[in-house]
Amino acid sequence: MSVFNIYFDLGLEHILALAGLDHIIFIIILCAIYLMSDWKKVLILVTAFTIGHTITLGLATFQVIKVNSSLVEFLIPLTIFITALSNIFLGDRSKMKVNVNYYLALFFGLIHGLGFSNSLRGLLGKNDDFAIKLLGFNLGLEVGQIVIVMAFLLVSFLFVDVFKASRRDWRLVISSLGAGIAILLMIQNKFW
Repeated sequence: MSVFNIYFDLGLEHILALAGLDHIIFIIILCAIYLMSDWKKVLILVTAFTIGHTITLGLATFQVIKVNSSLVEFLIPLTIFITALSNIFLGDRSKMKVNVNYYLALFFGLIHGLGFSNSLRGLLGKNDDFAIKLLGFNLGLEVGQIVIVMAFLLVSFLFVDVFKASRRDWRLVISSLGAGIAILLMIQNKFW
């Protein structure tokens, strides 16, 4: 098995084995305003998150940037909380020409990448095949995120389109649950 495949499998397993539960919650909250018909927008959103994540994971692995890991562990649920609040108070932004969620996904992806950097620094190393390992790991994460998001969109389809739940209510329930979980995680990970 190639180095790329090994790290692709690691990234895929990381997200699908629920090791990155905060990561999964963030992606779901980010997608709470979308329905199955918005799948292209969701793919852009997930990719923006992965790009941000990849940038800081690489920079932190090479120690170009250094951030207190306790602070990052607090900031990750804060990203979930902010995204949930934007869903609750700004409503459905899925039809906007320039969707603010793309920028949230990219920026917050930078923060989430810092969260992985400490645990992956030793695993990725700094040798010649670092780029292949990083690419493989993040593409594995990307595929895992797409699987999770498509499953979430399918559940959304069932509730909103089949069972006729209000799209607004669906967004509010999912976002409120995410905000509540984020508050608990922030309390658990306070850095002061």
